[in-house]
Amino acid sequence: MADKTAQLRLDDQTIELPIVVGSEGERAVDITSLRSKTGYITMDPGYANTGSCTSRITFVDGENGVLHYRGIPIDDLADKGSFLETAYLLIYGKLPNKDQFNYFTESISRHTMLHEDFKAFYGALPKDAHPMAACSAVVGALATFYPDSLDPRDPRQVEISVHRLLAKLPTIAAYAYKHSIGQPFMYPDNRLDYVGNFLHLMFATPCEDFEVDPVVKKAIDLLLILHADHEQNCSASTVRLVGSSHVNLFAAIAAGINALWGSRHGGANQEVIEMLAAIRDEGLTASEFVERAKSSDDTSRLMGFGHRVYKNFDPRMTIIKKACFDVLEKLGVQNKLVEIAVELEEIALKDDYFVERKLYPNVDFYSGVIYNAIGTPMNMFTAMFAIGRLPGWIAQWVEMHQDKHKIYRPRQIYVGETGRRYVDIAERD
Repeated sequence: MADKTAQLRLDDQTIELPIVVGSEGERAVDITSLRSKTGYITMDPGYANTGSCTSRITFVDGENGVLHYRGIPIDDLADKGSFLETAYLLIYGKLPNKDQFNYFTESISRHTMLHEDFKAFYGALPKDAHPMAACSAVVGALATFYPDSLDPRDPRQVEISVHRLLAKLPTIAAYAYKHSIGQPFMYPDNRLDYVGNFLHLMFATPCEDFEVDPVVKKAIDLLLILHADHEQNCSASTVRLVGSSHVNLFAAIAAGINALWGSRHGGANQEVIEMLAAIRDEGLTASEFVERAKSSDDTSRLMGFGHRVYKNFDPRMTIIKKACFDVLEKLGVQNKLVEIAVELEEIALKDDYFVERKLYPNVDFYSGVIYNAIGTPMNMFTAMFAIGRLPGWIAQWVEMHQDKHKIYRPRQIYVGETGRRYVDIAERD
């Protein structure tokens, strides 16, 4: 991977550092030996320019709007694949053949139920408990129910934990929603596929039959594929960092769920709907809100536009926009939020202010509209994101162990007080 070296001059010392070249031509200066050779470390607050690992999972080219999972373009997977195929690809490194896929899907179907004691667990939570808090707590608690599969160094135990997590997280998330509205928990239906079963768990009741709409199911499957991984984002890096202590997979994923919960990460699609609702409730037009967002004297922000990595366009947005309008047409949804969303996109794509700053719609913009259209409460948006991101977290955790990473331990530069002494409490100011 290294083809040449970089030279670094510090005072009167010159050292050579290897250059690492990725399979897509990315380059990095390997500073692993910097501190031992010079006593210096690098400073990169927020890790915006720091590579924490090499990875074979996901490639993102933000300048050109490229997203590949294991070398396969995202639009190819979205057009031809399914979420569980994508999950297998991310975790195991290749698309499954027919026998492998049958075994994988059947194993997941057998693990969808939660232990009955979890009903008491949910019952102890307040009705207004946020679903992400419930999801994190229940995923962490799985380690107490399955002590037979906690060793991260045992391949068979890891496989069992992987299948359990993929199977149970939709049930866990749906039960958090059912608890919040006082409806009975639905048992999983193994006759349904992965997404169909999740929709059944979310929206069915024992009182009547529930029909899974194929257009809605396809749109949710697409959203899960598009959210499945995004290289070293905040939550994936959290899973790697926590996992590097050799904690079990359940605990590492619980940490990832908490990282995703933040509004600057997985909560963005909820903020889109909150923004659209605020525009509607204030009686503003899309143009009036855009002018507010451009004003330095106003705190209004245009949510769902721009991305930290993608600098020209988000390749996921094009895919999900079509799915969004397919869902709206099939369900006959015509509401003010959708009208405002369409107007905002049209204005922002033409307005010089947003064009110059490369503020284009991202995947969160239309995903929130889809979730809203099918009747999903806003506090469940991030939980559904977590279901999609789960295969990526697992793949990152598995790869970190395969590469035998040391426990993560970032350095720092101390800038606090020095030379102080303990003062007895009676003598303090």
